[in-house]
Formats: sequence, C-alpha cells, structure tokens
Amino acid sequence: MTATSNKRKSRGFTMIEVLVALAIIAVALAASMRAVGNLASSEADLHRRLLAGWSADNVLAELRLAHAWPSLGVTQFDCSEGNLVLMCTQSVSTTPNPLFRRVQISVTAPGHKGNLAQLMTMFDDETSRSL
Repeated sequence: MTATSNKRKSRGFTMIEVLVALAIIAVALAASMRAVGNLASSEADLHRRLLAGWSADNVLAELRLAHAWPSLGVTQFDCSEGNLVLMCTQSVSTTPNPLFRRVQISVTAPGHKGNLAQLMTMFDDETSRSL
C-alpha cells in the first residue's frame, strides 16, 4: 500500500455527510416535538369533554331527584365543573305520548366551537301516575 491510499481511508466524514446527518436528526426531532404537542392538545380536549359530560350528567341527575315535571322550553345556565367554565342548555320538548317529555342537555365552553357534551333522556309525569 502506498502512503496516499492510507490517507484516504483515515480521512473521516466529509462536511456534506455531516450536514446530511444533522438534517435527518433535525427532521426526526421536529416530528417528535409535533407528536408530543398533538398528544398534549388531545389530552386537554379529552379533559374538557370529560368535565362537560359530568356536568351534563349532574344536571340530569338533579332533575331526576327533584321529581318534578320539567317545564317546556329552552333554558341556559352556568354549569361550570372544576376549573372549567361551562354553559349548559336544557331543552325540554313534548313527545307523541303526553305522559313523557324529552330533555336534552348540551354543554359548551365559551370561546369553544360546538358542543363538548350532549345527553338526552325521557322523563315521565310522576304526578299523573296511579299507585
């Protein structure tokens, strides 16, 4: 072997090879950071929806425990849960059977588009029931 061939083998990486490797690492890190950001955003949305579901369920439970015939119409009220500000819309409508009413609870958050939770149930007229 000559001295020239020994120099070529021990030369190492070129600047282009190092830059390509750094670019690949940078793209992989950027993708990882985006995935972590999406995961955190999804977790926050899931937390909001969970609290909204609990809030809607609480409203329906309160109506059931009141043993009162719900009045027809739409009402909107604060139903905040935990540290999250929520607005509930209660819609009571008739059904083909006059002994039942349809009650729907929709939960929204100010500044948030769409419903975070929505529950519907039927109430019977306990006052007209014969024992």
